[in-house]
Amino acid sequence: MTLNIFKILSVKKLIWIFSIIALASTVGAGYQLNRIMQINAFNHAILNAKSPKTDMQSFEAKFATAYWLAKNERYKESTLLYTQLLERANTAQKEAIQHNLGTIFFLRGLAINGTNMAVGKETEYLLRQAKTLYQQAVRLDNTHWDARHNLDRLILLLPGTPTPGVGESDSPGLIMGNIPVGLP
Repeated sequence: MTLNIFKILSVKKLIWIFSIIALASTVGAGYQLNRIMQINAFNHAILNAKSPKTDMQSFEAKFATAYWLAKNERYKESTLLYTQLLERANTAQKEAIQHNLGTIFFLRGLAINGTNMAVGKETEYLLRQAKTLYQQAVRLDNTHWDARHNLDRLILLLPGTPTPGVGESDSPGLIMGNIPVGLP
């Protein structure tokens, strides 16, 4: 049996097999080296706030673009891009997107409100949107302390939810209109 294997595998055939394996390995290593250089160039471009030359349609490139837009107070474009990314994001990416969207609404609400501590209707709407987004981010990852911290600060800023029918006047309101006030 061993004699037949030696007859099939001659030295010349073994040299050809090993040469093909070496060539395939060299091509694979070259491809991997090229890919590593592309990834480094991509990361360098993102860090310098430039458009990457490779992987322009990747999730990471679009996320970095949306983040850069938000940093430069172009909130509408950033919000649209983040919303598009939600459809193809995994759980960790969704949590990061929800957190960043919440921060955008939070910053817009603070900018509109200014130094006035009385929350106006538009500011309250933006802050409630931020609260909802932070809650979604915390649901996705309860260990994300930035989202939890921002949610805590946001709850302190928002006015309390009024109790229906209770106001500053003696009138009990529409909901409790037929219920007598006081003892019988």
